[in-house]
Amino acid sequence: MADLLIFGGTTEGRKLAEFCCKLKVSADISVTTDYGSSLLQKSNVIRVIKGRLDASQIEELIRKNGYLSVIDATHPYAISATSNIREACEKTSAKYMRIIRESNQNIGGTIIKNLPETIEYLNSNNKKILSTLGSKEISMLTKIKRFSERLWVRVLPFAAIECQQLPKSHIIAEKPPFSIAQNIAHIQMSGAEILLTKESGNVGGYQEKIKAAEICEIEVITIPRPVENGCILENAEAFIKTLAEVKDR
Repeated sequence: MADLLIFGGTTEGRKLAEFCCKLKVSADISVTTDYGSSLLQKSNVIRVIKGRLDASQIEELIRKNGYLSVIDATHPYAISATSNIREACEKTSAKYMRIIRESNQNIGGTIIKNLPETIEYLNSNNKKILSTLGSKEISMLTKIKRFSERLWVRVLPFAAIECQQLPKSHIIAEKPPFSIAQNIAHIQMSGAEILLTKESGNVGGYQEKIKAAEICEIEVITIPRPVENGCILENAEAFIKTLAEVKDR
């Protein structure tokens, strides 16, 4: 029986899994993709659960395996996932911890609060765009006028199939992290005049994107992350350490 359930698929989730391995704290790690699973360290104290779960499925998982503690280390913009995890924990009385990334003190470029308003802004001009929002936003981005001509996207290799509405030459399918030089190369490859990004924090390579855009002298549009309460990665590691100490007694 695992000591806790961690919802990952992020750098924070991977680091927490590695920390559990180090302290020999058994944990089940829930990820949605094979790629997320491939990044996790192989260990006899870690069990990977793959697939997207709704609130009722998460509740069933918690009850079935008897987790007393759940750590939500999903992406800062995974609002629906966090809502489902929180709801399931409330119904099962499992201890819930939400990991939040420390926000960048200086958000670069034009700040637009959500994607619909961003698309409205992009439709007010004819500039070429490089989106680093990932594949999940492709359906929304196709609402950009003349998107097949103006839009380039950077996605994970396995997600390229989700971008079939775009010419193959407009899809940059590569794995992060990306250096400033790589960001510059992608901007130049696409001929972008606008870099579209989320406020992904230092972990998500935000500063490298901003610096590359500055060097290339192009506009940046940043969609700020949702405001939420939680704890930082170090707090979660301290909690896992207490589980290890209890186990050793």
